[in-house]
Amino acid sequence: MIHKICKDIKNGYEISKEEAIELLKYKTKDLLKCANEIRNFYLKNEFDICSIVNGKSGKCSEDCKFCSQSSNHETNIEIYPLLSKDNLKNDAIYHKKKGVKRYSIVTSGKNLSEKEVDKICEVYKCIVDDVGIETCASHGLLDQNALSKLKKSGVKRYHNNLETSRRYFEKICTTHTYDEKINTIKDAQRVGLEVCSGGIFGLGESELDRIEMAFELRRLNIKSIPLNVLNYIEGTSINIENPITEDEFLKSLAIFRFINPKSYIRLAGGRNLLTDFGRIAFEGGANATITGDLLTTCGNTISNDIEMIKSLGFKL
Repeated sequence: MIHKICKDIKNGYEISKEEAIELLKYKTKDLLKCANEIRNFYLKNEFDICSIVNGKSGKCSEDCKFCSQSSNHETNIEIYPLLSKDNLKNDAIYHKKKGVKRYSIVTSGKNLSEKEVDKICEVYKCIVDDVGIETCASHGLLDQNALSKLKKSGVKRYHNNLETSRRYFEKICTTHTYDEKINTIKDAQRVGLEVCSGGIFGLGESELDRIEMAFELRRLNIKSIPLNVLNYIEGTSINIENPITEDEFLKSLAIFRFINPKSYIRLAGGRNLLTDFGRIAFEGGANATITGDLLTTCGNTISNDIEMIKSLGFKL
């Protein structure tokens, strides 16, 4: 069955949820092999890297159980307001010189105020015009007017993770809804922004929850899908009694490729928990990553990532 489905997908077939669930019965190594075959068929050896900066940290009103920036949690993170234009511009210059093609500013909070939106738009315009690097924005549940301002400032892509399935979402967050996230994604698409959206594995969700999230992303036509491994931070309220294993993560990632064959599947937070920063995943269907330091945890270095990516035969 697995080889027939792989062949069918390469012929344009979209698998059903029932077929995706059947894939769970197969060995991870076999799923990874087929996932990589699908990736190579549709996306060849193309690989995408981006870097993110924590542009505003802490004091978030939302109660996401996994997040160190929530005001509901007592964590040891640095707290500061929106960084200055000069700070962000210089950081973008650094990343461009290192070989990064896309630079993303992430801010804590449910959204930004109108004043903060105008300020961050000035920053994006400066980075696009003066630095010459593509930009991605991650500022929560912005309305369509704010998203349109971002688009006009030169932002190409908006990031808003679903985090998990619709069914499981209320178990990890109660201060905003799944539909609010989906509406933000659709509003971003309406104003002409590309969208980056994925989630976190290891929140206590089931394999079926991950599959349901993959289908939601397919329905939304998401072409950049970041997948995170929960990197537990002391003081957050997420239950970590049964942390996800690397094999579970890899199996779910491979099935994501079967469901979203033409998307860039991006290793994001928690890469440091995977063998050799996720090398097996890059050999098994993943073809993008966030490189460098992340938000409140540390990633791999940019130079090490680029060296690994090229050694695997990818082209940036």
